[in-house]
Amino acid sequence: MAPLRNSRAAALPAKLSRSWLLASAASEANFAPALASEADSVVFDIEDAVPAESKAEARERVVEALSTGMTAWVRVNGIETDYWADDLAALSKAPGLRGIMLAMTEKPEQVTHTAMRLQAGTPVLALVESALGIENATAIASAPGTFRLAFGVGDFRRDTGASDDPMALAYARAKLVVASRVGQLPGPIDGPSVGALGEDLLSACKVTASMGMTGKLCLMPEAADTINKGLSPSESEIQWAHELLDAHAAGAVVGDGSYLPRLARAQKISALADSYGLWNA
Repeated sequence: MAPLRNSRAAALPAKLSRSWLLASAASEANFAPALASEADSVVFDIEDAVPAESKAEARERVVEALSTGMTAWVRVNGIETDYWADDLAALSKAPGLRGIMLAMTEKPEQVTHTAMRLQAGTPVLALVESALGIENATAIASAPGTFRLAFGVGDFRRDTGASDDPMALAYARAKLVVASRVGQLPGPIDGPSVGALGEDLLSACKVTASMGMTGKLCLMPEAADTINKGLSPSESEIQWAHELLDAHAAGAVVGDGSYLPRLARAQKISALADSYGLWNA
């Protein structure tokens, strides 16, 4: 029998997903630990995680899993590759498909063409991994079919020669954040911090959050819980929101021009805390 998805994570809307776990489709053994983990969203990966000679086998493996009780997103190969059309044809009827992550998205029509090959309403997450993709991010975010943007840090660095220093990647991250806002999408998903766990990963999440990004890719199941914590409202923020909303409900009046923005922020924190189950944390 197929393993059950983590029930807490399965109930969370993907627009609020913080941790996005890439599970290599090179082996079926990677699927069950990913689905049982604390990752808000799980992505079966038939792109970077699978060599060319194994693409067809990995695709069949994913379709079988999504047809026998498992549910997940799938990272498919880019539209310029020989695998893209076969990936979508095979996945379009899989009952457990939650959505598609499109690798190497560089133009808005690539998302739209992908969405058109899927069942109506299937979300497409555009993975932006190049200088061209970053410069076209606003158009990609506004394209029919785009659900959310994600940052492919590794390929972007290879494309541009940028280091992994937050300052070197600040423009690209900011571009995705602004584009997401213009396109009325949820906050974008940051790239993975390869090999980072514990305090190192929490520090990376602070960079992610400070830029306005609301999700983060990861490659290890054990990273998911740390990302969830790092990209959630803190205990002090939740307490502040609780106190402000209580005061507002008790009749507090607008004191200055910053009150309504602070009230809106408190309401947002409250809604996130409720969605993430943090009130009793």
